[in-house]
Amino acid sequence: MANQTPNTRLCAGSLILIPALITLAITILRLVGELQHWSKAWFNPEAGGPWSIVGITWLAAIFGIYFAIRLLRGGEGPASSWRAIGVALLGGVVMFPGQIIGRKFIFPYSFKATLIFLCAAWALAGLLQSAAWPSLFKVLLAYGYAARVPVAFVMFLAFRGQWGTHYDALPPGWHSEGLWGDFVWLGFFPQLTFWVGFTIAAGSLFGALGAATARLFKRSPEASA
Repeated sequence: MANQTPNTRLCAGSLILIPALITLAITILRLVGELQHWSKAWFNPEAGGPWSIVGITWLAAIFGIYFAIRLLRGGEGPASSWRAIGVALLGGVVMFPGQIIGRKFIFPYSFKATLIFLCAAWALAGLLQSAAWPSLFKVLLAYGYAARVPVAFVMFLAFRGQWGTHYDALPPGWHSEGLWGDFVWLGFFPQLTFWVGFTIAAGSLFGALGAATARLFKRSPEASA
């Protein structure tokens, strides 16, 4: 299906508005939960905040499906659902083996080099998605920045105030370089490259699967008729 850039731009702004507000609300809730020392299972304050139930990482999959279905209904679906799924899986191949390589072979020598490598790998994984479903890529790119720019801002405030949350927790192997050094390396770069790339790649995978399922169910009644 042909993608019309003007329609996609208009669609992107309207599509991401409510998801972006929901994401911002969850970001604020997470911050409050960590500052108030609520359950660590729900609000993990450790560096990176791994596996915290309350968080915005999970939303990439949920909104990826939402964006995909809305685009599909608006005539902005992928030329091939299978190709979209394949490219999304390729993004995973770039991300997760890259994570292993970076941590195992680069991290022992340089934390910063590892960070640069991982940010580049995950950003590339996201960028690859533009080849299979440009419309979804553009929407997820816009949503990714709408979700992650506020997090970067919160991290700056957290580093400045030393709040004791996962937003300002220093990861193992990192020696504090002061407010700006910590923020640029641990907040600004990762949020606007690594996590945006993840949002696009994860959203594309679940979105492509959702679109393929929707197309399958749409064709089934037609075949029966």
